[in-house]
Amino acid sequence: MKKIAIELKWGIIFFAIMLLWVVFEKMIGLHDERIDRHHILTNFFAIPAIIIYVLALLDKRKSLGGVMSWSQGFVSGLIIALIVSLLSPLGQYLTHSYLSPHYFSNIIAYTVEQGQLSREQAEAYFNLRSYIQQSMVGSLIMGAVTAAIIAFFTRKKADDNTYA
Repeated sequence: MKKIAIELKWGIIFFAIMLLWVVFEKMIGLHDERIDRHHILTNFFAIPAIIIYVLALLDKRKSLGGVMSWSQGFVSGLIIALIVSLLSPLGQYLTHSYLSPHYFSNIIAYTVEQGQLSREQAEAYFNLRSYIQQSMVGSLIMGAVTAAIIAFFTRKKADDNTYA
């Protein structure tokens, strides 16, 4: 467990920030009166997500004595992504049961009203089970891509201050 203590710490931090983001979305109306903008504005979560990965991999590099290869950073980022993925069902449950319990009914009504989906299609897509699956897979994929990129920029050789 000590081997992945940093990854566990940052996975939990990521999860907490993710829940705060949902609260922010709810507060500015993206789950009800401004639901038409949700699909665009929710993507801005990428900014804090990238910042968290940068801070996490810099923390990992520091724990390795200031030296970290790309592969060490990438593996660390993958572990964070796995932790976030494993926590995501809890996040979806908390989001849709307590933080924004009317989100699914609102988004279903909106997509049907806009003619984007039939009621049956909307109900099949916008539900807790579907969102749990999407969040688990999405956090692994996006976490892996983010980890690969951030690991490139946070790698560092021992012999000098250039990148490994």
